Amino acid sequence: MTQVCIIGAGPAGLLLGHLLRAEGVDCLVLERQSPDYVLGRIRAGVLERVTVDLMERLGLDARLKAEGLVHDGFNLADGERLIRIDIAALTGGHVVVYGQTELTKDLMDACGPRGLEVVYEAANVALHDVESDAPHVTYEKDGRLHRVDARIIVGCDGFHGPSRKAIPASVGKNYEREYPFGWLGILADVPPCNHELIYANHERGFALASMRSHTRSRYYVDVPLTEKIEDWPDERIWDELSIRLGPDAAAHITRGPALEKSIAPLRSFVFAPMRHGSLLLCGDAAHIVPPTGAKGLNLAASDVLYAAQALTAFFKRNDADAISGYSDKALARVWKSERFSWSLTRLMHRFPEDGPFERAMQVAELDYIASSVAAQTSIAENYVGLPV
Repeated sequence: MTQVCIIGAGPAGLLLGHLLRAEGVDCLVLERQSPDYVLGRIRAGVLERVTVDLMERLGLDARLKAEGLVHDGFNLADGERLIRIDIAALTGGHVVVYGQTELTKDLMDACGPRGLEVVYEAANVALHDVESDAPHVTYEKDGRLHRVDARIIVGCDGFHGPSRKAIPASVGKNYEREYPFGWLGILADVPPCNHELIYANHERGFALASMRSHTRSRYYVDVPLTEKIEDWPDERIWDELSIRLGPDAAAHITRGPALEKSIAPLRSFVFAPMRHGSLLLCGDAAHIVPPTGAKGLNLAASDVLYAAQALTAFFKRNDADAISGYSDKALARVWKSERFSWSLTRLMHRFPEDGPFERAMQVAELDYIASSVAAQTSIAENYVGLPV
């Protein structure tokens, strides 16, 4: 028996587990995969203030402070033009580049010393009686069926996990937009071509220059969903990046062998409500954003903050209203982040159905952004992270 059973030991589940343990709330984390598999997932790494603050609050930010790259701005490129969004000057804030893998490792390493119990390789996880005040979770491990009784279950198990599926279709509603392209990413141990991120809109398609450190770079180009990774040898990717990012960035690109290559489809997705009975959803279990704008991990972190506040109030002060208000509070921020990610994706990508009018609108919008402090401020406020 535990007070909270958390499904999923990615950054959202581990972050929530540590926050609850720090408040004296009993919890157990179940994870379908092995620790090595979890750490092997390559994800984004641009952290908003909310994510950094939570790591600081837990005292788990030593490596983040030592190795994270503070960014005061980022760039939008359109052909020959580079539009810098000075988020520090416009908002007084900044973002920190620190790989999601590294943040997950920091959270994992602290589990033992801080008494956060995580069961890895928990197969066939199933949620039961979530409408009641006495839900439970079953899973299989080492050939045996296990049962966990809890007062609250929190699903942090991603888009394909069992948690969201435990909510009846009559209760929940899906809002979804699938995009007609994916991001082909390459990770390489080479210095980045710019000290800040570059989002590029080119006639051949979108490109992104980003980094994980001063010596490790992450680049993307958008490709049709019909493309196969084996058709993209390293040199073809580097050639395409050099064209799409523009001549200045191309002059500073250092080529190197890929440590990892993958094609990730893009989707905007929201499931509402994010709470049903004794079940709460956090992160990708409830919503997906396209990676344009780097909102995924940070949106999960704000969910976790709201969930931790609600659960702490519930267990320490018997405040049931905190639980019932979680979904509305979380969704208010989710929809704002979805809007920003969708609008930036729409601005920086060429859609197959677009014609001369749509392209002219992109040019007009970029012209407006380049010349308007108000437009740049709006983008900066969203990029650095809206208030929680």
